[in-house]
Amino acid sequence: MSRGAAVTGGAQIVKLGCQITSVIVLSRLLQPEDFGIVAMAAPVVAFVGLFQDMGLTQATVQKKGLTHAEVNSLFWINMAVSAMLGAVMILISPLVARFYEEPQVAPLVAAMSLQLLILGAGAQHAALVTRRMDFGRLAIIDSIAALLGLGAAIVFAFVTRSFWALFVGGLTTMTVGTLGVWASSRWRPGMPRWVTGAGGMVSFGAGITGFNFANYFARNLDHILIGRRWGNIELGLYDRANRLLLFPLQQVTYPLGKVMVPALSRMGSDPDRYRRAYLRVAPLLLLVALPGVAVAIAMADLLIPLALGQQWQESAMIFQALGFAGLLQPLNSPAGWLFISQGRSMDFMRWGIFGAVTTAIAFVIGLPFGAFGVALAYAIHEYLRTPLLWLYVGKTGPVQARHVLRATLPFVLGAHIAVAAVMLLAPHLPAHPVAALLAATLASYAIVAAFGALFASGRDTLAEIRTLASKALSSRTRNRMA
Repeated sequence: MSRGAAVTGGAQIVKLGCQITSVIVLSRLLQPEDFGIVAMAAPVVAFVGLFQDMGLTQATVQKKGLTHAEVNSLFWINMAVSAMLGAVMILISPLVARFYEEPQVAPLVAAMSLQLLILGAGAQHAALVTRRMDFGRLAIIDSIAALLGLGAAIVFAFVTRSFWALFVGGLTTMTVGTLGVWASSRWRPGMPRWVTGAGGMVSFGAGITGFNFANYFARNLDHILIGRRWGNIELGLYDRANRLLLFPLQQVTYPLGKVMVPALSRMGSDPDRYRRAYLRVAPLLLLVALPGVAVAIAMADLLIPLALGQQWQESAMIFQALGFAGLLQPLNSPAGWLFISQGRSMDFMRWGIFGAVTTAIAFVIGLPFGAFGVALAYAIHEYLRTPLLWLYVGKTGPVQARHVLRATLPFVLGAHIAVAAVMLLAPHLPAHPVAALLAATLASYAIVAAFGALFASGRDTLAEIRTLASKALSSRTRNRMA
């Protein structure tokens, strides 16, 4: 599991670098309205895409005693659903343009139907490679796909200076990824055929689909409401702030979940081992991610114009508000690993419905105050729902709320202290923006680590990091000697 996490982490560094580079470079080549148009189309694609996978890839990863016939049935279900949903997107594209009163959205939504077919074609192959825990191969595929997608987007942006560059970049990434998992998987589909065992997997997937359906509103309703009420420029500012902060965090937790879900699923019969594995990884994730979020919040006025350009200065306050939600996201997102690996897809769905309703209420409350109001309301909502989430997760299973509280609280509190400390240090940092950000980042990591060391669980995590670093250094030394 440690090796899988390491190689997946390496791939995520590449992908995160590509994402940050994409945000910085494309924000300078394109205009806020270009990103606003794509942000208008994205919720539609995300909504239709909810029904594409139907939770079947997670069912493939989690199921014991999987057969070729079962995977074959799921592959053709994925393909049939993808083709049907692609046709739906083409048909509704004029309605989307009419809703936003933006005609350029229609051809973009129609074109994005191609992405569904490409993703559907590789879904089961990716699940099988994940099931084999061949994370090194997946890491290579993801890294190559991200790099080629970034290159395609930048080249197309230079040529067209239009939102189509974002579409081309995404399409390239998906195509390369699908070709990669096909080449890496030893499995090939046969003729369409239904088998009895597939029914249970579809039932398991239904719970995950239910969560994804509810979670769609939590992830996309803000874009829909801002685009409808305030227009594409305000939405573009919100979208860039969101992608510069929350999207990279998702890119850390999501792929790590691809390692943790199959690993935890195999430990289901040993509750103590299961609990130790989760509580070993969760605080490590927080220690890696949260100090960077703290710096981003405290230094937003400097970071935004440096990264995106002066024309995006208005998004700094939005970015800061979203940042406080970001301080909780690496804590809360891994809860899905526990639901899925324990086979609790219906509990996962129920939590998703609750979260969607409360998130929608928060967005509506914040909407009259513009994109900043929506971001602030969302952050407040995250603080209110976090205790409820972990009480619900811990009602059954080996990992209870008290376990999570003990393991993670030192680093969550430390990150909040780091926000305040970096803000106080800001006037005394170097004048050069890059030097100031580097100094602030070092200070933030030092503060979070120091605060964590005050607690026994925090000291355990820091000792774990020293052990991992020592092993990595020893491995590198042996390779050089060889």
